[in-house]
Amino acid sequence: MKLKQLESLLGGLQQFSNPKVELEQYPTGPHIAAGLLYTAENSFDDISNKVVADFGCGCGTLGAAAALLGAEQVIGIDIDSQSLEIATMNAEDLELDIDFIQCDISNLGWRGQIVDTVVMNPPFGTRKKGADMDFLFVALKVASQAVYSLHKTSTRDHVKRVALRDLNASSAEVLCELRFDVPQLYKFHKKKEVDIAVDLWRFVPKRSRGKDI
Repeated sequence: MKLKQLESLLGGLQQFSNPKVELEQYPTGPHIAAGLLYTAENSFDDISNKVVADFGCGCGTLGAAAALLGAEQVIGIDIDSQSLEIATMNAEDLELDIDFIQCDISNLGWRGQIVDTVVMNPPFGTRKKGADMDFLFVALKVASQAVYSLHKTSTRDHVKRVALRDLNASSAEVLCELRFDVPQLYKFHKKKEVDIAVDLWRFVPKRSRGKDI
């Protein structure tokens, strides 16, 4: 599938009708979502025929992109039931088979590296300090191949240092810097939209001992 076709399909998905500010719910635009998954597949072979988890999946955009690019299985995880209802409808509209789980990522009871790849647009940590790194901590525990994640460019040095020192990453690479379009969703937003500089990261987890052989 070509990048433009993927972006076009993602552009037709439903997004949050009543986003929750405490969960930092912002839609992942089709341009960024398509670029993230297309890069993961075509540059690193991390999507097709792989088990992919979409952490904090929201309305399911990243997970849908993974399924469209031939993932063997896609699992979308989010704490918010309303988001999962929209994500389920989006998957049905595109005739995609995606498994959705309602769960707080920090309470995810998975043991070991049981998915190949994690993709995510985590909370940036502006409402709950460190929320982005909490997501990354779990992602690097359960992924065997790679974690793709979006983080504010302003946090680049911190993200790299913590990922390599504390979070089980063997490598942490910024693939590109993007402009994340944040529309006027909440009352405290004074402008119609704001562009935030974000980094697209690819983290490679350290292999679990059972897979080092």
